[in-house]
Amino acid sequence: MIDIKALERPAKDGETSYLQRYKESYANRKGNISDVDRLMALNERRKQLITEAEVMKAEQNRVSQEIAVLKREKKDAREKLESMQLLAKKIKDFYADAEKADRDVNDFAATFPNLCHSSVPVGKSGDDNKIVRTVGVPTTLSFAAKDHADIGTELGIIDFDRAAKISGTRFAVLKGLGARLERALTQFMLDVQTKEHGYTEMLPPFMVNSASLYGTGQFPKFYEDVFHLKETDYHLIPTAEVPVTNYYRDEILKESELPISYAAYSPCFRSEAGSYGKDTKGLIRQHQFNKVEIVKFCHPSSSYEEHECMTNHAEAILKKLELPYRVMSLCTGDIGFGAAKCHDLEVWLPAQNAYREISSVSNFEDFQARRAAIRFKPNDGGKPQFVHTLNGSGLAVGRTLVAVLENYQNADGSVSIPKVLQPYIDGLTKISKALPQ
Repeated sequence: MIDIKALERPAKDGETSYLQRYKESYANRKGNISDVDRLMALNERRKQLITEAEVMKAEQNRVSQEIAVLKREKKDAREKLESMQLLAKKIKDFYADAEKADRDVNDFAATFPNLCHSSVPVGKSGDDNKIVRTVGVPTTLSFAAKDHADIGTELGIIDFDRAAKISGTRFAVLKGLGARLERALTQFMLDVQTKEHGYTEMLPPFMVNSASLYGTGQFPKFYEDVFHLKETDYHLIPTAEVPVTNYYRDEILKESELPISYAAYSPCFRSEAGSYGKDTKGLIRQHQFNKVEIVKFCHPSSSYEEHECMTNHAEAILKKLELPYRVMSLCTGDIGFGAAKCHDLEVWLPAQNAYREISSVSNFEDFQARRAAIRFKPNDGGKPQFVHTLNGSGLAVGRTLVAVLENYQNADGSVSIPKVLQPYIDGLTKISKALPQ
């Protein structure tokens, strides 16, 4: 949630006001600045109604005292009682209008994205994202690279046709060594994040309520992207970010507890609304996929240091798997709704001859914490402040499987298993058609 009080604050001498900075950020995100002006007008109307109701309430109190005096003096108070009744009704109507105005302001404010950090590149689309660094050399093969879907189908470890029969399009069945490799990747990722990077492992619910999806920014704007359980307030999670971030919803933490770091495996469910025709083949864009998510709650003063740290933690998985990748700083026209800054990790896929996203690591600053009411009590006993929340994929398991299949494919149709994964799969070094499934 954007900070409306910050939008109201006048600029300090020689500085650009928060309102002006937000308008520039919103325009760079392809928003219409008139929406911001409308929000501020609604907020001003809300304040006016509250002020007028409070003035009338003060008048009501004054008249009540006059009536009390008249009654003590046994004088006629009927005229003032009648005017009091009219005033009471008027006050009730004003408070009702003020409450509606408050809801209107909050509902409208919930549709506005976060303020982009000053370091975020200005751009219109993904074409304007900036390369932060490139690690490794794109894999070159001495033969024509096969797509992961063809590799998996030919090896008998991925079945798209029967998945379509069972569920529909954008689903897959992993079987035999395909399922074992997915499990090995998941276990490997959790081990790295917990044993090497200090995250506490969490296994959250895979269904959440509306308040949780509002807290992390999926609701109300992205309602259509989520699968809903009919006639309930349960929704399938689009990412473990939702239940893990909401773990502390409506709570006040201690400053001494920060930063708090969690790593969570979960299946993720996405309707992929608006993505028809995109990546319909293979595992890149599925309705259901597995992911290891890393989440941090930290002090505002350290959130950008933590953002770089989390990016490195996600990168560590790719480095250990010896997969070529690059880190991108997303521009204002491509960054996610709630992020103040975002790094995408893009892994090299030989069959596509291109880098494809495999992780997004975002700093939300206090955007989610404000919506979910997650605060901390300073060590000096000061007023509670909003924490900063961060999350990232560490990594998307299905897309990592895609990268392994394509980068480790061999001319004979087999796939070599990265060294770091071999201990997780009984020392197996290669998947080939000859092996039992």
